[in-house]
Amino acid sequence: MKHVADWKMGVQMRGLVKLGLIIILVIVVLGAGSLFYFRQGADISHLQNILQQPTGIYDRDGNLASTITANKSEGVSIDEIPEHMKQAVVSIEDHRFYEHHGIDYQGILRALIKNAKAGSVVEGGSTLTQQLVKITMLESNRTLKRKIEEFFLAQEVEDKYTKDEILDMYLNQVYFGHGAWGIKKAANIYFSKEVSELTVAEGALLAGVINLPSKLDPYKNLDGAVKRRNLVLSKMAEHGYLTKDEAAAAKKDTVTLLMGEKETDPLKGKYPYYVDHVLSEASSKYGIELEDLLSKGYKIYTTLDQSMQQATESVYANEANFPVGTSTGEMVQSGSVLLDPKTGGIRAIVGGRGKHQFMGYNRATQLTRSPGSSIKPLVVYTPAVEEGYGITAPLKDEKMSFGEYEPTNLSGVYKGEVPMYEAVMNSLNVPTVWLLNEIGIDKGLDSLKRFGIPYEKDDRNLSLALGGMKKGVSPLQMAGAFSAFANSGERIETHAIVKIENNDGKEVAAWKKESTKVTSKGVVDKMNSMLLGTVEYGTGKNAAVSGYEIAGKTGSTQVPIEGISGVKDQWFIGYSPSLVGAVWAGYDKTDEKHYLTTHSSQGTAIIFQKIMSRALQNQASQSFNTQDIGPLIAKQQAVIAEQQVKKEEEDKRKQYWIDKGKEIRNGLKKWRDWDVPW
Repeated sequence: MKHVADWKMGVQMRGLVKLGLIIILVIVVLGAGSLFYFRQGADISHLQNILQQPTGIYDRDGNLASTITANKSEGVSIDEIPEHMKQAVVSIEDHRFYEHHGIDYQGILRALIKNAKAGSVVEGGSTLTQQLVKITMLESNRTLKRKIEEFFLAQEVEDKYTKDEILDMYLNQVYFGHGAWGIKKAANIYFSKEVSELTVAEGALLAGVINLPSKLDPYKNLDGAVKRRNLVLSKMAEHGYLTKDEAAAAKKDTVTLLMGEKETDPLKGKYPYYVDHVLSEASSKYGIELEDLLSKGYKIYTTLDQSMQQATESVYANEANFPVGTSTGEMVQSGSVLLDPKTGGIRAIVGGRGKHQFMGYNRATQLTRSPGSSIKPLVVYTPAVEEGYGITAPLKDEKMSFGEYEPTNLSGVYKGEVPMYEAVMNSLNVPTVWLLNEIGIDKGLDSLKRFGIPYEKDDRNLSLALGGMKKGVSPLQMAGAFSAFANSGERIETHAIVKIENNDGKEVAAWKKESTKVTSKGVVDKMNSMLLGTVEYGTGKNAAVSGYEIAGKTGSTQVPIEGISGVKDQWFIGYSPSLVGAVWAGYDKTDEKHYLTTHSSQGTAIIFQKIMSRALQNQASQSFNTQDIGPLIAKQQAVIAEQQVKKEEEDKRKQYWIDKGKEIRNGLKKWRDWDVPW
């Protein structure tokens, strides 16, 4: 019985072995087929083009306006790179670089063993060639398909290029942190040197940064960068590139960081603030990673008007155009945007004064500040006109309080009652708050929503009439809102990008029109009348452009520090029938030593005027074809003058009888006090 059982077990084992062999054979066949498929599909023909092709920013007419080199840096020949620099990178990133053919199987096995022992990923097995493929030809998502593509593309690269060519492409493409794409930029940003001038210790420090460029940025984490540098030097000695004494000596070198005087912006090009916004829009709206935008050779077609952008930049280049603040050590900042109200296309952007920092703070698009009185047309006067108020409707103008809230007119003058157009024209605060209270805050908030202005829960109070907002707005948002006045009440979504094509000319993104009907043409006509009057007769006089109809609104906010009478923010939002402009000015941080001493009528209104006068010079003058409030003002002044004359005559009559009364009393007194002679 035992023999029979053994025989049956043997048959079963042989069956299992056969089954196992069949399964292995199937896996091998399928694997071989998959390998053949991916190998056949491995195409590196675009590698050289990708490395050299710039990303282009095209203007509204389809002309190339600005370029961003796909390499993200100025390239440097492998002959200019010191041997020790190449050796440092090879030692720490891929010490078998000169031995493998794109894939280091020993390295993969070693990494698997180390990671298994550690219980986590402590070492990777990717070669320099694989890293080059990953950063130049593949999407950033981590999928099995991408990893397999990387596997075969790396071998194709090794077939076509020499080791020096691969290393050259890698060093000119890899990110070294602090905005430094490529070895040339890294040498300048960290040491103010050419690549050929790098010392052994400096080269080792740069090689060490590659692993974790953000975490090991020497400007932010010098200790970590030095520790990593010393590891690189040890590896160089271990692999025979340095003696132990040379490595020890290099470890003693003190790191002296020195930012180069050359352009440190990682992507030098024309119209930097506009380009920044284009990259931001492409990333946030169309989901294209910034790294891909900077390295994949895209063609980005935009709404940029080069002449308007140049006009705006020329105004910002002249210090005399800007208001003076209380600080001599810090520049008064500003941000401006020009917008086509008919299309929502952004024509020009300048996001700051002074040196531009790539993808830094853009005050034209990212600023969030209280808009002051510039919000009045949006939150108060438009909904009031919608409710039936005419531009001559009388508004209360007297000292009053609304619970604990007591707004005041900046001038300190109160007329008792003023027509609506005068309250707008002269930016009177009390009548504006009174009017919002009359129509209701909810109607004001609904109007803001239609204009595209975001607000917080805490903004639901009467101070909103004067721009009191928890978060605030940007010049771009305000320009977008006011564009409805120049476009018959329709607001088109603001945008800079029209379409994006990849390196092969395939369209990968396109703008689709989105619009909101904010209000009616009839309401817009009344608003335009009052806002034209603001520029022609009121607080916006300094924004007027000779030969063009300009409407707009000033706005200022006060320094929120007790005992200081100054201005925190200046605004001017204005428009012609064909162009909207928004300007903000102030300090990035307002405190007792940093604030403005003038209001928007002497600051941003003037900046706006200088920008618009240049931007409109090639455009024909157009009209809003709406009522001029000049005759209304003249009529009101005539009534006031007539009332004044009547008052003066009445005062004269009163004075006459007062004088007569005095004369009679004096006469009576004389008789009463006369001494009788007998």
